[in-house]
Amino acid sequence: VFDPSVVRGLAYYTGPVFEAALTFETPDERGRPRQFGSVAGGGRYDDLVRRFTGQDVPACGASVGVDRLLAALRARRVADGPVTASGPVVVTVMDRGRVADYQAMVAELRAAGIRAELYLGTQKFAKQLRYADQRGAPVAVIAGGNEFAAGEVQLKDLVLGAERAREITDRDEWRADQSAQRTVPRAELVAGVQSILRRFGG
Repeated sequence: VFDPSVVRGLAYYTGPVFEAALTFETPDERGRPRQFGSVAGGGRYDDLVRRFTGQDVPACGASVGVDRLLAALRARRVADGPVTASGPVVVTVMDRGRVADYQAMVAELRAAGIRAELYLGTQKFAKQLRYADQRGAPVAVIAGGNEFAAGEVQLKDLVLGAERAREITDRDEWRADQSAQRTVPRAELVAGVQSILRRFGG
């Protein structure tokens, strides 16, 4: 599509510019439709080489946003299954005062031969799940005050959750669907994670 309104770096580009954008929609972590937008861009930049060599050399090039493109491929399940589920189990942090308890969960999973890591940032829960998705995590471990009081943990199958999100078109149905999340006794954390990983041959 020719669009004369596209502008990229007036101090850099000297001729035609171009962008590649993905226009299909995928649901975000709240079930709202979103577009990935631009995943590549470039153009003509005849002055670039002269800045470094003093010689006029016509040039044209482009760059690709690999992270965004991979995220789009995963959302459409174009990427192979192992890419989607090859990351570590991510233990989220709901209570900053119980980091030692979360670290104990990571240690238990690792002792059982399961790749696992603790979320080390300061973001809220939704951002932690997004991080787990970006890491290609098959499972997120969730435990807040209620879970600790009950001696339980929640396990979220992130791959199944992504599959269900593509199948569900109604936002209320998406919120009500709990097929990708289960609650298990704290003592059964390892067994619960292993049961999910068996889907991927783990």
